[in-house]
Amino acid sequence: MIGGGVNGAGIARLAVDLREAHPFLTQEEATQIARAYGTRAHVWLGDATKREGLGRDFGHGLSQAEIDYLVSAEWAQTAEDVLWRRTKLGLRLDAPQQAVLADYLDG
Repeated sequence: MIGGGVNGAGIARLAVDLREAHPFLTQEEATQIARAYGTRAHVWLGDATKREGLGRDFGHGLSQAEIDYLVSAEWAQTAEDVLWRRTKLGLRLDAPQQAVLADYLDG
């Protein structure tokens, strides 16, 4: 079972649903979000119909809304938790971007 109660066969359908509700998402983004969060994706995507509705962009699509969700629902406390344990974006964000995220989480 993928996170949020979706099995592998439901990922494609959920990605379509995510794109319908959040038209700014690319197909690749919607699929990645569906795989990572399952039906819980709707919690942090909320009613955003534009990318700006997700708050600050920390790089490579990592939004303030996603970070806030990870802190409140997935017990992420540090930049390391977000970047390596939950999103694996530590592989993509450079050192200055990681520092900005750490400052946000510390603040």
